[in-house]
Amino acid sequence: MSDRNRYRMRTPSTGRELIVEAEPDRIYTDRETGERLEAVGKLLPLAPSQSKLPWAVENLRYCPWCEQLAQRDLNDCPTCGRRMGPLGG
Repeated sequence: MSDRNRYRMRTPSTGRELIVEAEPDRIYTDRETGERLEAVGKLLPLAPSQSKLPWAVENLRYCPWCEQLAQRDLNDCPTCGRRMGPLGG
């Protein structure tokens, strides 16, 4: 479990994006161009979270107990704390 939040960072000239576990007071630069990266958005779930999957439709499932969304890589629902069944193939 990470204590740092993940951000989408973009290179202004090329538009290339990457995901970084960023610290607030640190400046990040692009390896290829050397330009300063700008923060475009903060990824959900926010730290601290047991899941590393970003909140996107393909990474979510419904908890059968409370019917709230949870990441596919979690065994226990973050909302109600109950064990979710295995994913169907």
